Amino acid sequence: MKKNTIRVQIIQVSLIWEELEVNLTSFEKRLSDLGDADLVLLPEMFATGFSMNPDKTADANERVLTWMKNMARLHQKAICGSVVVREHGVHYNRLYFVQPDAIYYQYDKRHLFTMGDETNHYAAGKERIIIDYLGWKILPLVCYDLRFPVFSRNDIGYDLLLYVANWPEKRAHHWKTLLLARAIENQCFVAACNRVGEDGNGIGHSGDSCIINFKGELISSLTNDEGKLEAEINYKELLDARAKFPVLPDADSFTSDWK
Repeated sequence: MKKNTIRVQIIQVSLIWEELEVNLTSFEKRLSDLGDADLVLLPEMFATGFSMNPDKTADANERVLTWMKNMARLHQKAICGSVVVREHGVHYNRLYFVQPDAIYYQYDKRHLFTMGDETNHYAAGKERIIIDYLGWKILPLVCYDLRFPVFSRNDIGYDLLLYVANWPEKRAHHWKTLLLARAIENQCFVAACNRVGEDGNGIGHSGDSCIINFKGELISSLTNDEGKLEAEINYKELLDARAKFPVLPDADSFTSDWK
């Protein structure tokens, strides 16, 4: 049954480098203080930071996935974020979307960040996924995917586009501009979670997590500081906007290798 409005919350924090248990403990405390929400976003590689040391940081025994299931059940919220996983000897930057009933979805980051050496440590995903949660169609993506608009093209009827990221401060203008563009061109809500603070490589992050409506307007945002942001998004408003200004049917079609 579709829920006309859903409340999205984002946790923006500084991650402790390659310290899985420390980060999970920190998020446990923050999740217990959030209040009502339907969906909570955590950053990319939220348990370790954006590490290129997957032999050390990989969630080979599903520790983080089990933690996400427990937190989603305890707090009755869907939880979304990416973690390092090892599967059949291969490492992935894998996003999990975990529902309160323990049903979960996974998406392996397709666009690996070459300049950060991610291509030499992780395998790329091959498929997009669409999540049906509370009647909303949701497309989850990870960080560098943001730069490639064809991959997020709304030719599959989604309503909400998610990004989890470790996006550096020096390219914050790109982050903020591209997120607005994705909301406008796809006539959808966008929720994007980025980290703050300096990582283990000395790279700074300014956060700029945000929730954006289908007109490209910021509903909620947070820069530099740790904390949470939230917004309630409305499905009927989205449908009305698409009906009054039907852009999506006029979009170009593309052939692709991820369908």
